[in-house]
Amino acid sequence: MPAADPPETPLRVLIAEDEALIRLDLREMLEEEGFEVVGEAADGTTALEAATALDPELILLDIQLPDIDGFEVARRLLAENPKRRIVLVSSRDRNAYGPLIKESGARGFVSKGDLSRESIERLIE
Repeated sequence: MPAADPPETPLRVLIAEDEALIRLDLREMLEEEGFEVVGEAADGTTALEAATALDPELILLDIQLPDIDGFEVARRLLAENPKRRIVLVSSRDRNAYGPLIKESGARGFVSKGDLSRESIERLIE
Protein backbone atom coordinates (compact mmCIF):
# COMPACT_ATOMS: atom_id res chain seq x y z
CA MET A 1 0.00 0.00 0.00
CA PRO A 2 1.48 3.42 -0.95
CA ALA A 3 2.29 5.80 1.87
CA ALA A 4 -0.20 8.57 2.40
CA ASP A 5 0.88 12.10 1.59
CA PRO A 6 1.92 13.97 4.71
CA PRO A 7 -0.64 16.52 5.85
CA GLU A 8 -0.03 19.94 4.38
CA THR A 9 1.38 22.26 7.01
CA PRO A 10 -0.40 25.58 7.26
CA LEU A 11 1.34 28.68 5.97
CA ARG A 12 2.65 30.77 8.88
CA VAL A 13 1.38 34.36 8.67
CA LEU A 14 2.15 37.66 10.38
CA ILE A 15 -0.62 40.28 10.26
CA ALA A 16 0.50 43.92 10.33
CA GLU A 17 -2.63 46.09 10.73
CA ASP A 18 -3.21 49.08 13.00
CA GLU A 19 -6.95 48.57 13.58
CA ALA A 20 -7.55 45.94 16.29
CA LEU A 21 -10.97 44.88 14.98
CA ILE A 22 -9.64 44.45 11.45
CA ARG A 23 -6.70 42.41 12.83
CA LEU A 24 -9.21 40.17 14.59
CA ASP A 25 -11.30 39.79 11.42
CA LEU A 26 -8.18 39.00 9.38
CA ARG A 27 -7.01 36.45 11.95
CA GLU A 28 -10.38 34.70 11.95
CA MET A 29 -10.59 34.66 8.16
CA LEU A 30 -7.04 33.39 7.74
CA GLU A 31 -7.46 30.66 10.34
CA GLU A 32 -10.76 29.57 8.76
CA GLU A 33 -8.94 29.42 5.41
CA GLY A 34 -6.26 27.12 6.87
CA PHE A 35 -3.44 29.57 7.63
CA GLU A 36 -1.58 29.70 10.96
CA VAL A 37 -1.37 33.24 12.32
CA VAL A 38 1.89 33.37 14.27
CA GLY A 39 1.82 37.05 15.21
CA GLU A 40 0.24 40.44 14.90
CA ALA A 41 1.64 43.97 14.75
CA ALA A 42 -0.20 47.29 15.13
CA ASP A 43 2.51 49.47 13.55
CA GLY A 44 5.49 49.31 11.23
CA THR A 45 8.14 49.15 13.95
CA THR A 46 6.45 46.20 15.61
CA ALA A 47 5.97 44.52 12.22
CA LEU A 48 9.72 44.77 11.53
CA GLU A 49 10.55 43.30 14.95
CA ALA A 50 7.92 40.54 14.72
CA ALA A 51 8.98 39.51 11.21
CA THR A 52 12.57 39.12 12.37
CA ALA A 53 11.63 37.26 15.56
CA LEU A 54 8.91 35.00 14.12
CA ASP A 55 10.18 34.47 10.56
CA PRO A 56 6.71 33.98 9.06
CA GLU A 57 6.26 32.53 5.60
CA LEU A 58 3.85 35.31 4.66
CA ILE A 59 3.38 38.86 5.89
CA LEU A 60 0.03 40.57 5.32
CA LEU A 61 1.05 44.20 5.52
CA ASP A 62 -1.36 47.11 5.76
CA ILE A 63 -0.13 50.06 3.73
CA GLN A 64 -1.36 52.76 6.11
CA LEU A 65 0.39 52.03 9.40
CA PRO A 66 0.75 54.85 11.94
CA ASP A 67 4.55 55.11 12.20
CA ILE A 68 6.15 53.61 9.08
CA ASP A 69 4.02 53.00 6.00
CA GLY A 70 3.72 49.51 4.59
CA PHE A 71 5.77 50.36 1.51
CA GLU A 72 8.80 51.23 3.64
CA VAL A 73 8.27 48.25 5.95
CA ALA A 74 8.19 45.97 2.88
CA ARG A 75 11.39 47.51 1.49
CA ARG A 76 13.21 47.05 4.81
CA LEU A 77 12.01 43.47 5.28
CA LEU A 78 13.00 42.51 1.75
CA ALA A 79 16.41 44.18 2.10
CA GLU A 80 16.94 41.95 5.14
CA ASN A 81 15.63 38.82 3.37
CA PRO A 82 14.69 39.07 -0.34
CA LYS A 83 12.83 35.73 -0.23
CA ARG A 84 10.12 37.03 2.10
CA ARG A 85 6.59 36.81 0.78
CA ILE A 86 4.77 40.06 1.49
CA VAL A 87 1.26 40.96 0.39
CA LEU A 88 0.19 44.57 0.81
CA VAL A 89 -3.39 45.19 1.91
CA SER A 90 -5.54 48.28 2.19
CA SER A 91 -9.16 49.29 2.36
CA ARG A 92 -8.38 51.63 -0.55
CA ASP A 93 -8.31 50.57 -4.17
CA ARG A 94 -5.04 49.52 -5.85
CA ASN A 95 -5.25 52.58 -8.13
CA ALA A 96 -4.77 54.88 -5.12
CA TYR A 97 -1.14 53.73 -4.88
CA GLY A 98 0.04 53.77 -8.48
CA PRO A 99 3.55 52.32 -8.95
CA LEU A 100 4.32 52.25 -5.20
CA ILE A 101 3.05 48.67 -4.87
CA LYS A 102 5.50 47.30 -7.43
CA GLU A 103 8.35 49.52 -6.20
CA SER A 104 7.95 48.16 -2.65
CA GLY A 105 9.04 44.70 -3.79
CA ALA A 106 5.91 43.06 -2.33
CA ARG A 107 4.38 40.12 -4.17
CA GLY A 108 1.31 42.21 -4.82
CA PHE A 109 -1.74 43.91 -3.40
CA VAL A 110 -5.16 42.74 -2.27
CA SER A 111 -7.98 44.97 -1.11
CA LYS A 112 -9.07 43.98 2.41
CA GLY A 113 -12.55 43.30 1.07
CA ASP A 114 -11.15 40.81 -1.46
CA LEU A 115 -8.85 38.86 0.86
CA SER A 116 -9.25 35.11 0.58
CA ARG A 117 -7.03 32.07 0.41
CA GLU A 118 -7.30 32.15 -3.37
CA SER A 119 -6.37 35.84 -3.70
CA ILE A 120 -3.34 35.34 -1.44
CA GLU A 121 -2.18 32.14 -3.11
CA ARG A 122 -2.34 33.74 -6.57
CA LEU A 123 0.25 36.26 -5.40
CA ILE A 124 2.62 34.05 -3.44
CA GLU A 125 2.95 30.95 -5.61
